[in-house]
Amino acid sequence: MTTYRAADSKREEFRKYLEQSGVVDALTKVLVNLYEEPEKPSQALEFLRQHLGAAGPETADVESLRLEVSELRGKVSQLTDENAELKSRLEKYEPSEEATE
Repeated sequence: MTTYRAADSKREEFRKYLEQSGVVDALTKVLVNLYEEPEKPSQALEFLRQHLGAAGPETADVESLRLEVSELRGKVSQLTDENAELKSRLEKYEPSEEATE
């Protein structure tokens, strides 16, 4: 009998935790939205993921952003190298003031 009460107590603690953290409200809102949908989606679980924000960005969006980041990193590297080269060329023709003093 004590095992039953301990399990019941843990269940009640968990329920309170879910309520306090806003999980119950978020789930309720999403389920109400699903209920109020005029045309029920064929993938109810996907609907829940999208509306809870668990799905994250679309895979195509993520892939395009990764490609863009890769290209931009290459461009930064190229510009850094070019900047260093131009600084060394400039030093040949115009020595810095520190070197002349």
